Amino acid sequence: MKTLPLLFIALCLGATQSHAQIKITPITYKNHEHFITTTIGYPVDGIFTVGDQKEPIIQLNPDGTGIYQSEDLTKKNINWGIECSEEGIPIFKEGFNSASYSFWYKPSDEENWTTTQFSIHFNKRKMFIMGERVKEYVDYNDLPKPKSK
Repeated sequence: MKTLPLLFIALCLGATQSHAQIKITPITYKNHEHFITTTIGYPVDGIFTVGDQKEPIIQLNPDGTGIYQSEDLTKKNINWGIECSEEGIPIFKEGFNSASYSFWYKPSDEENWTTTQFSIHFNKRKMFIMGERVKEYVDYNDLPKPKSK
């Protein structure tokens, strides 16, 4: 009889842990530890371009990898993330109908991380990296809700 409550507690803890998995990656920049994640509650992954141009691009994959294409159109594989707390809570500055984050990236074959600005402009439904690379997005809150049976 005593094992039933323990089994119930173990199942609850397991369900909570599997449901709330946010990948947090520690990085070091100038001898200071930072934490990054790819999950901030908005669809960050995708292709960012300069205006209506097809190239150069920044491609962000959901797993924290991607491609950074320079102005001369050379491409480098990158690792990326958005700064967060050690618990995985994104760190941002709130603006008027916008939020600004620290975007970290590094070429896959290099050691040094670089930081730049990542911003979301809610009214325009646009995200910007470095102020010039842009992607339109659909807000998760605007998607139709599933109909109940």
